[in-house]
Amino acid sequence: MPDSALFAVDWGTSSFRAYRLDADGAVIEQRQAPLGILKVANGDFAGTLQGEIGGWLAQSEAPVLMSGMIGSRQGWSEAPYAPCPAGLADLARHLHPVDVTPGRRGWIVPGLVHRGASGPPDVMRGEETQIMGVLGAIGAGRHLICLPGTHSKWVELVDGRVAGFTTHMTGEVFAVLRQHSILGRLMEGDDVDLDGFDRGLDRARDGGGVLHHLFGVRTHGLFGEIAASALPGYLSGLLIGHELANAGDGKSEVLILGAAELARLYQRALARFGRPSRLLDPDAAHRGLFALLPHLPKD
Repeated sequence: MPDSALFAVDWGTSSFRAYRLDADGAVIEQRQAPLGILKVANGDFAGTLQGEIGGWLAQSEAPVLMSGMIGSRQGWSEAPYAPCPAGLADLARHLHPVDVTPGRRGWIVPGLVHRGASGPPDVMRGEETQIMGVLGAIGAGRHLICLPGTHSKWVELVDGRVAGFTTHMTGEVFAVLRQHSILGRLMEGDDVDLDGFDRGLDRARDGGGVLHHLFGVRTHGLFGEIAASALPGYLSGLLIGHELANAGDGKSEVLILGAAELARLYQRALARFGRPSRLLDPDAAHRGLFALLPHLPKD
C-alpha cells in the first residue's frame, strides 16, 4: 500500500468527501458519503470521521486537514475567518485545531472574510481551498474567478492571494422562488430550457430592475408567452443575468470554478453578455489542502 502523506477532507453542508493522498498529492483512495454537517447525528463529527476513514487513520499517522462548512458555527468547531488579502501562508497561520482521535490533532481551514469600503462583510468557507487548488493551473497575475452555486462568489485573485470577493445569493433565491413562491405554481419540471434561459438573460439587461422583472415570470406564464416547462430556465437566466450585470468589472476573462452543469450555464450566460470565460477543474479542494501541507504547524 502506498504511503499516505495527507488525509484531505472536504466536508460541506450536504456531503462528505475524503481523499488519501501520496507524497506527490496524487489520490490513492477516496471516499464520499451524504454526511454533510447537517446530517451528522448529535454533532458527533469525530465519530463520523472515524466511521468513514477510521481504517486510514489506523494505518498512518499522516496529518488530517479539513475544509468547508465543518469549520462553521454549525460544524465541528468554529474556525474564525482569516482576513483578506490571503494566500496559502495566511490560511495556514489561521488553521484551527481539533482532536480527530484521542491524542491526535487535525486541522480545519479557516475560511475568509472580506470587508469592502462600504457595506457588510463578505465571507466564504470551502471556496478558498478550491481556489488554492487551481493556482498551479492559472499562474501568477490578476484573475477573476466565479464560483457559481447557492451563494455564488466572485473573487479577485492577485498573485495567488484572494484580494477580495463578493457574494450573490442567486442559487438560493432561485430555489426559494421556484419552490415557495407564486412564480413556481405555473412551472413544470426542473430542467433548464436553454431558449427560456436565454430569454431570461436578455430580459436581465433591460431596465426596470430585478423585482419588476421577476413578476414577469408569472405573467409570461399566465398569457402562455413562455411554456410552463421553459419557465424554470427563464427564471434561472433572469437571476444569473442580474448577477452578471453586477459582478466583476464587466470585461475581464472569467475563470469558472464549479460543478460542470452549472458552470456550463454560466459560461453560456457570459458568452451572451460578450464576456470571455474559461472552465476550471471543479475537483480542486483536495489539491488546495495538499498545497497547505508544507505550511502545517509543527507540534
